[in-house]
Amino acid sequence: MASKAERTVVNAAGLVQGIVLVTFPALSTVFTSKNEYGLSSSQYGAMFLPQVALAITTSLLGAQLARRITIKRVYLVGLACSTVAMMLLLASTLVKGNQAAAYPLLLVATAFLGAGFGLTVPVLNTYTSVFNPDSVDRSVLVLNALLGLGTALAPVLVAAFVGLGFWWGLPIVSALLLVALLLVSLRLPLQAGAGQAARTRARFPARFWLYAAFAVCYGICETMNGNWSQLDMTTSLGASRTQASLALAAFWAMVTVGRVLFGAIDRWLPERVTYHILPFVLVGTFLLTGVLTKPHAAAGIGVFALAGLGCSALLPLTISFGQQDLVAISAAMAGGVIAFYQLGYGIAAFGVGPLTDSGVSLSRIFGFAAGIAGVMALLSFFVARRRPAPAELVAAGPRDSRPADTSRPLRSESP
Repeated sequence: MASKAERTVVNAAGLVQGIVLVTFPALSTVFTSKNEYGLSSSQYGAMFLPQVALAITTSLLGAQLARRITIKRVYLVGLACSTVAMMLLLASTLVKGNQAAAYPLLLVATAFLGAGFGLTVPVLNTYTSVFNPDSVDRSVLVLNALLGLGTALAPVLVAAFVGLGFWWGLPIVSALLLVALLLVSLRLPLQAGAGQAARTRARFPARFWLYAAFAVCYGICETMNGNWSQLDMTTSLGASRTQASLALAAFWAMVTVGRVLFGAIDRWLPERVTYHILPFVLVGTFLLTGVLTKPHAAAGIGVFALAGLGCSALLPLTISFGQQDLVAISAAMAGGVIAFYQLGYGIAAFGVGPLTDSGVSLSRIFGFAAGIAGVMALLSFFVARRRPAPAELVAAGPRDSRPADTSRPLRSESP
């Protein structure tokens, strides 16, 4: 039985990991500013390739590493890698005027960030599922809501530090939080159980690839908003740097609000219905972003906030659905979904840069992304088809908060 301290540190780690994850995207205007690093859009996009490569690799290898060195050590190594990433970002400020020196440091920093994310986040999702066996969907939503809160705080902190004249205050804060987490976590047992580890030996079944395809589409949709919203705001809508930071903060804030909201109202709006609705919300926001022009910066902030709501519950529900649907690989499920989410992240983070440098406007690219969200909407019906239908939930009376037993076919219970 997990202690309160263990549950608290897992949730705190989600919050800190969220701040760390968005540190680089939140600094997009700093990296592309001629007065700072002076990166082109292509260079900025390519900066995330090492992150994606390491995140995918470590996510897929995390379960195997956990069997060899324990899940706690995988988690601690992940925190250490994220700490190194923040230190390298700080070091790059000393040579930011020299791209030949600064850019390689940034690439190595994002590589460590990817390794930290790929090792830590799947473990956190596994921990919260094991520590809260009677409310898996809700606990995973709460964890990811805290991760989302961290991602919302990052651009707010950037705006604050930029206003104070030292944007590099954010990596300092992130590094200090990570060190504090490491020190606290070292004193806790943080074990997930032998049975959970044993399940990671199974290979991915055919049905897993539905979850993988959904995660790739989601990664593209989230990253279009998370990595390119600020540049779209400044180039397409004529927004100031502060307004652009506000748009990104609004996006991540609504990701957090949505995860809390949908976790709280799941008795009235079942997770399966939420899972079908949200991709259609994203279709609408991408279409709106594609048609907005100057000087509608305020409208742009509102649209990106709505996009955050559209993204909010999709990734955590994909993880919790998969852990309960594919029981034989439940411990490896989080890592697998995160890996393919990162693949989508890489496609959007890197692919958009060359397109914009070749003359394609960000507004048009956002319009194209509506098609990806449409594919995700279609996939949602295949991914969630084993979940109880709303009519079955009503017939069953008050909902049982325990995970569904997916080893048997779902059936309606007598009222």
